Amino acid sequence: MKRLLAAAVAAVSLIANLTPVANAQPSASCPSVNRNWAAPGPFAVTSASNGQGTTIIRPAQLGTLGCAKHPVILWSNGAAATVSTYQPLLEHFASHGFIVAAGEGRSGSGDPMLAGLDYLTAQNGTAGSVFAGKVDLDHVGATGHSLGGGAAVGAGADPRVDTVAPLEGGPFNDPADLHGPALYFAGQADLIVWPSVVHDRYTQSSHVPAIYAELKGADHFVVSPDGGQFRGAITAWFRYWLLGDEQARSEFFGPSCANCSSATWSKFERNAKATAL
Repeated sequence: MKRLLAAAVAAVSLIANLTPVANAQPSASCPSVNRNWAAPGPFAVTSASNGQGTTIIRPAQLGTLGCAKHPVILWSNGAAATVSTYQPLLEHFASHGFIVAAGEGRSGSGDPMLAGLDYLTAQNGTAGSVFAGKVDLDHVGATGHSLGGGAAVGAGADPRVDTVAPLEGGPFNDPADLHGPALYFAGQADLIVWPSVVHDRYTQSSHVPAIYAELKGADHFVVSPDGGQFRGAITAWFRYWLLGDEQARSEFFGPSCANCSSATWSKFERNAKATAL
């Protein structure tokens, strides 16, 4: 009996350790998109620089359509790119109810991304700001392309960042510092950031639920300007972890994981913790 009780306690402990903080339900429910992850969301969007090195791309009318608050996605550019290079992708995120804080420079560090989060945190608490009380600071994700993908891993070490999803990210920052789930995207024909480089980042993330998704035939530039075939998957990822969209869960987790058998990917791997989810 004692052995059975000990086994039960161990099992409960294991399950608890496999359930990331990011899976906590958001405080408000944004509208469903009926699995149309790659299609535009229901929000009209607007975009402007804050004059402090961050462009904010967001729903034009915050706090509407059932979203009392909006989760945050932090973005970082590739080494030879600017925010405008990826504007359609960032507007796509905003159309799904996210506030995107895009660093305007180029850096392998997560610090410029976190500066955008600091700005939104301050604005959320400032009476009279358009952001006042509208930013869901409990649900924050980070992504970026190439150099910026590596920077997203750095941002993911910050306890305020719940999940990361680098797009063909370079080998910058330490995946061992992540504390939440990670989705690593690679291009099968990428000759700038080789798939093996991205896969190595994935294997270094065994302490968190992690997934490796290698897009069939994709080169390094498929991401710009609108995310290409990555767009639907990364949107579903953030809608699940940051918006609590349960329709997106089966895209990645469970025995009927849609992406696991999709012909979109030349490889799609889940580590032990992701499989257990």
